[in-house]
Amino acid sequence: RLLLAPVPWPRKGPLHWCGCLVVAGGRGYATTLSFDVAIADFSPALPMAVGLSGGADSTALLLACARKWPGQVQAIHVHHGLQAAADGFEEHCAALCQSLNVPLWVKRLDARHTPGQSPEDAARQARYKAFEAVVIASKAQAAIKSIAIAQHADDQVETLLLALSRGAGIAGLAAMPARWERAGVVWHRPLLQVAGADIRSWLRLQGQPWVEDPTNTDQRYTRNRIRAQLLPALEAAFPAFRETFARSASNAAQAAELLDELAQQDLLRVGAPPHITVLQGLSRARQANVLRHWLRVAYATTPSAAQLGELLNQLAACTTRGHRIHIKVGRGFVVRSGPQLGWYNPEVLV
Repeated sequence: RLLLAPVPWPRKGPLHWCGCLVVAGGRGYATTLSFDVAIADFSPALPMAVGLSGGADSTALLLACARKWPGQVQAIHVHHGLQAAADGFEEHCAALCQSLNVPLWVKRLDARHTPGQSPEDAARQARYKAFEAVVIASKAQAAIKSIAIAQHADDQVETLLLALSRGAGIAGLAAMPARWERAGVVWHRPLLQVAGADIRSWLRLQGQPWVEDPTNTDQRYTRNRIRAQLLPALEAAFPAFRETFARSASNAAQAAELLDELAQQDLLRVGAPPHITVLQGLSRARQANVLRHWLRVAYATTPSAAQLGELLNQLAACTTRGHRIHIKVGRGFVVRSGPQLGWYNPEVLV
C-alpha cells in the first residue's frame, strides 16, 4: 500500500515543505528536492571550491554557496580548449566571480581525446586533473578542503542509462556518488536529488544569467541523445523516474560496497598474487569478484566480460603443472607463474 503525505524538513526558523514521502511496507524515501532544500542540507568542510563551467547548474551552485558561506568559497574553471565558445565561458565565469567577490582559478588545458577514448571521458578526466592541481596549489594559501560539482538528478539518470547501455556491472549501475574522497579532499554532488529544470527555474528567479554550451544540443554525443529523446519519454511514461532510478542506483552502490568487502576478504585468503588452487576453491562468481578486485587494486586495470570469462575458464581447466595461462586482460596479460597468477604490461617492460 502506498501513502502520500507532505514531508516537513526541520530547519531553524520556518518549516520547509518539500515534495512528498512515499511509504511502502514501512519504508520511506524522499522525492526529488527543491534547490533551496538541497543547499540547506549541504554542509561541506570549509573553505570549499565549486567547479564552475559557466552553465546554469554550476552558476546556480556557486551563487548559492557564495551566499551561504561568504568568504569561504572559491571557484575553479577549466578551459578545455575544445571549441571557440570556450573563451566566452571563461569571461562569464570571471565576471560572475568578480560580482560575488569569489576567487577564481582558471586552468587551461588540451582535453582532446585519444583514439578509442570518448570525448566526454577525456574531458572529464582532464577536469579532475585540473581540479587536483588547484587543490595542491591552494595549500600555499587557504587550503581547499571540499569541492562541489553541480551534477543533478537528470545527470544521474543519464549516467545510469549509459551504464545499462554498456552492460555495466553493479559498480557501474551505482552511477555517481553524492560524496567521495580523492586527492586529499572531499568531493560533493549536492544537487543529485534536484531536477535540472528546477535549478534553471531557481536561477531565473535570481535574475542571474548563464551561458549555454552549444555542444549540449549536438546529438552526436550519447548523453545529448538521452537528454533530448529518452528523458521526455520517461517523464511521460514514468513521472517519478528520477526518484526510482536514483533508488536503483543507491541499491547498486550498496551491493557494490558489499562485493568490495567480500573481495577484500577473499584476496587475503587467495593471496596477492592469487594462488591458483585456493582460487579454485571459490565459486566462479567469487573468483570473478576477487580477480576483478585484484587487477583493479594492484594494476589499475579492468578486464572486459569476455576476458574475465576466458580467464575463469582457464582457471577451471588448470589441473596440471604444464597448463599455460596467457590471457589479454585490460592493458596487459594475466599469466600463470608456477602456482600463482601474475599480470604484466609488455609496453612498460624494460
